[in-house]
Amino acid sequence: MTANGTLESARERIRATGERLTAPRVRVLEALLAAGEARSHQEIEKALGAARIDRVTLYRVLEWLVSKGLAHRIAGSDRIWRFSIAGEAHPSHAHFQCRRCGKVLCLDETSARRIAMQLPRGCRPERVELTVTGLCAECP
Repeated sequence: MTANGTLESARERIRATGERLTAPRVRVLEALLAAGEARSHQEIEKALGAARIDRVTLYRVLEWLVSKGLAHRIAGSDRIWRFSIAGEAHPSHAHFQCRRCGKVLCLDETSARRIAMQLPRGCRPERVELTVTGLCAECP
C-alpha cells in the first residue's frame, strides 16, 4: 500500500466508527497500517518521526483504536504492549514473539477459537490469548 493509500485507509476506517477524525488518530492508525506487524508504543512513536505526538496522547489514541476494534493489543512476554491492525478479517488469533529481538508476528492461521480447551463447568470464555515464543527467521 502506498503512503497515500495508508493515509486514506486510516481516514476511512476512523470515519466508519462515527467518531471524530483527528490528526493524532489518523497518524497513529496510518503508522500501524504502514508497519504491517505489531509495534510497541516506543516503535510507533519513532515511526511518527517529525509528526510525533506527545506520549499521553499516543497512549490515549492506541486505547481508543483498540476500543473501536481498529487495532488490537498484544501482551508480550517482555511485559511490553504491542499494537497492530485489527478488523473483521482479523479474528482472535495466536501470536509468535521472538525471544531475542522481541518482534511479534500474528499467526493468522492459528485461530484462538479453534484451540481445544477444557474449561471448568459453568465457565464461558470471552477472550483467549496465545503467544508462541522462540527465534524469528532474522535472529540466528
